[in-house]
Amino acid sequence: METLRVGLIGAGANTRLMHIPGLRGVAGVEIAAVANRSRASGERIAAEFGVAKVYERVEDLVADPEIDAVCIGTWPYRHREYTIAALEQGKHVLCEARMSMDLAEAEEMLAASERHPGLVAQLVPAPFDFRLGPTIMRLLGEGALGEIREVTVTALNGSGLDSSTPIHWRQRREYSGRNVMMLGIYAELIQRWLGDTTSVVADGKVVVPWRFDPERGENVAVDVPDTFAVLGEMANGARAVYHLSSVAAGAPANGIVVYGSKATLRWAMGDTATWAKHGQPFEALEPDPGTDRGWRVEEDFVASIRTGAAVRLTSFPDGVRYMRFVDAAWRSWQQRRAIAITPGA
Repeated sequence: METLRVGLIGAGANTRLMHIPGLRGVAGVEIAAVANRSRASGERIAAEFGVAKVYERVEDLVADPEIDAVCIGTWPYRHREYTIAALEQGKHVLCEARMSMDLAEAEEMLAASERHPGLVAQLVPAPFDFRLGPTIMRLLGEGALGEIREVTVTALNGSGLDSSTPIHWRQRREYSGRNVMMLGIYAELIQRWLGDTTSVVADGKVVVPWRFDPERGENVAVDVPDTFAVLGEMANGARAVYHLSSVAAGAPANGIVVYGSKATLRWAMGDTATWAKHGQPFEALEPDPGTDRGWRVEEDFVASIRTGAAVRLTSFPDGVRYMRFVDAAWRSWQQRRAIAITPGA
């Protein structure tokens, strides 16, 4: 087995917590280089994790002929640029979610990957349903819930109520683009389970308009909503309602409810669920034997490189699909009208 040499582009919290341990846990993989937001921060990562090379410029890292693959851990504002640069230099790409700033960038990334079919292009998947997702998809595929009538997604918390809390990158459009809070993550789950959405009507509001930016030492404008709601029509005939807020403390329950003509499924954060046929008591849903794989993102990425196996979670085409939804919801809010979504367009 030849050594697979991986370069890190950005080494934020998720890279340090998940991707570095995940890559180091795969036999024959070496984290060989890093390019972070500054050379000093890159050197700290190198010292902590034993990385041999530190690059000040991402362009130099992707041009290194000894690097076989890259793990892009930046915020969405750099995903398109670094993904395309890496693919053009012959590197396999594992890119952090969300895929991109908007649909146009996602489509550029997909086009670049299609120009290089011999390279693996994978997105870090929404990890919320790694335990129960396969079982839920089996039940839905078998028709155990009947025809799906309604889907509700609720993600309410009070994390944004305190206006003195420093601004987060997710609250700044220059870094997050058209991604609103956790909308894209939940949209990815719904897409996995139930397929595409064909139209949306959305509305949102910036409740806390200014927050302190420690890097700039001043207050900056918040231009991503603190509260957001989306009504969607799905290709399967169901209606989906998303309600997200960071200024709604004390919500009784968060999660996803799928209402079918035969049964109802209630999924909660923490990847637990109950379900019941109509007229019967709810019972806990347990994963089918052998389907609870846990977090194997980096392992799957390396396996796709070594064996040629197709990317399962999450492919660039699937990323473009959820970015169509995210982009349409943003445009609906901005333009105050319904937006049609054509799957595959």
